[in-house]
Amino acid sequence: MHVLKITAQGLTTSFRYPHFMMSVQPTYEMPPPATLYGHIASALGRWFDPAEAQFALHFTYERKIEDVETTILLKRATGKMPNNKALPKVLEGNANPFRREILTFPRLTLYVNRPDWLDAFRRPRYAVALGRSQDLFTYTQIQTVELEARQKAYLEHTLLPYDFARHTAAGRVVLMPRWLGHERRQPRFQRYVVLNRRVHTNQFYRFQGEAQAEFWTDPTAPKFEGDPLGLVFLSWTDRVRPSA
Repeated sequence: MHVLKITAQGLTTSFRYPHFMMSVQPTYEMPPPATLYGHIASALGRWFDPAEAQFALHFTYERKIEDVETTILLKRATGKMPNNKALPKVLEGNANPFRREILTFPRLTLYVNRPDWLDAFRRPRYAVALGRSQDLFTYTQIQTVELEARQKAYLEHTLLPYDFARHTAAGRVVLMPRWLGHERRQPRFQRYVVLNRRVHTNQFYRFQGEAQAEFWTDPTAPKFEGDPLGLVFLSWTDRVRPSA
C-alpha cells in the first residue's frame, strides 16, 4: 500500500478530555482521531469527507506536566460601564483558574492512505498545530512510502481499535472523540486501545480457530528483534472507501 508519511514535532501539546470543564483538564496521552481529522483538514485548507482516508500513527512525548491557565466565563450583564457611563454593560465575568495537563516535546508520525495529498502538507494552508491553537508544530519530513504486509511486526506508541484488547493486555482502553461534524458540531465517540509500550505481534493472544493476522509495516522505520514497525489503520467513519 502506497501511503503518505508525515513526521512532525513541537514543544507542547494537550488533548483535553471533553467532559472536564472546571478546575482540572487532563490530557489524553495520544491525539484523538477527531484532532487528527482537524489537523489534516487544516493542511488541506478544507473539510474533507471522513470516508476519503484512513490513518495510522506513532506518537511520543517526553513527559507530562501541569500548568495553570485562566478562563473568563462570561454572562449577560446590566448597567453601565464603570469607566464610561454612556456605554451599557452587556457582558461580565470572573477569572476561573484551572490546572491543565500538558505533554512536552511531542513527536508525531502520521500515515495517511492519500499519497496525493503530499503537496498539501508541503505547503499547508493554515498554521501547523496539534491540540490547542498555541501548540505549534513543524513538519520535519514529508514523504511517500510503500508499506509491506507482514505477519510478524511490533506495535508501539500508537492507537489501536478496541478489538485489540482481546489480543494484548499491554494497552489501555479509552473513550475518544472519533469525529466532530463541522456543520452540527455533534461529536461521535469510540473506544480505542492506547498502546504506549512495545509489543510484538507474535506475543498476541489468539483464540482457537483464529488465523494469524497480517499487518502493514513501514520498511523505513527501525526494526527491533528483526521485526518491522507495524501499522493499524483507523477510520473516522464506518463508511470506508478502498485504500489508495
